[in-house]
Amino acid sequence: MTSLLQRVKSDMAIFAHRKARGMLDGEYGSVFRGRGRGLDFDDLRAYIPGDEVRDIDWKASARHGSPLIRRYVAVRRQTVILVTDTGRNMAAASRSGEAKKDIAVMALGVMGYLAHRHGDVVGLVAGDSGGTTALPAKGGEPHLERLLRQVASAATLDAAPSRIEDQLEHVARTIKGRNLLFVVADEVAASPDTGHLLRRLRAQHEILWLTVRDARLVPDDPFLRPDQEPDSYSVSGSYPLPALLARDPGIAAAYATAVAERDAGRKAMLRQAGITEGEVAGSQDVLAALFALLERHRRAG
Repeated sequence: MTSLLQRVKSDMAIFAHRKARGMLDGEYGSVFRGRGRGLDFDDLRAYIPGDEVRDIDWKASARHGSPLIRRYVAVRRQTVILVTDTGRNMAAASRSGEAKKDIAVMALGVMGYLAHRHGDVVGLVAGDSGGTTALPAKGGEPHLERLLRQVASAATLDAAPSRIEDQLEHVARTIKGRNLLFVVADEVAASPDTGHLLRRLRAQHEILWLTVRDARLVPDDPFLRPDQEPDSYSVSGSYPLPALLARDPGIAAAYATAVAERDAGRKAMLRQAGITEGEVAGSQDVLAALFALLERHRRAG
């Protein structure tokens, strides 16, 4: 059986060169600045655009002739809680055509692996409207593999409907202390109750939110004639949508309006809660999306 974590590590090597992975490590470390993480000086490395200017060792840079950054190692573990939806929505197709759960596993794996590299512990809260599974925060690659397998195996078309609010409520009830919550979900609709819950959580935790984009109503395939396009099926609503109807201009316009309104509502809800959101359409976009998400969170903080 192929290791999911090994697949994540291989994709990280393929989709990002060494310098980019170093920058991603740096952005992850910046999440905990000012939160009490003890840091000991480790060594110096060359400055990379995007590094914190305050980390430049000016004396060493003058001797070296070019900017050098001080690198530190953590001496106090932080806790990262991966929060994700494993309802039937995540078994549906994403914008890239992949199952949304495969993209979620990649994103959760990258974040978990970054935490592991920094000596932090990682836990999981996942589920659907039928129930929530919580696995305690621990360290080590075998533990991280177990978390990823839990997500991959639970998100099926036979699962209960998605409802990430239930998993967030579980976190609010049971997770003590101040942690980093990394939430991966599909295109959640805003509501006053969800907004209130998010504000409660944000008062206690750092929160990063990654939205996995839904498939388009009509596939982007230039090689398909209209009469060859497959019918769509709503996983959440359990009803078919014939391709002929999806091509109807009125239906397409109404769908586009509904998506835009849902996106705007979610973004406003997260912004009001002080939560940084990123979006991802496919596995190949995960590293770039996480880097941008971590960078925006640092700048907002």
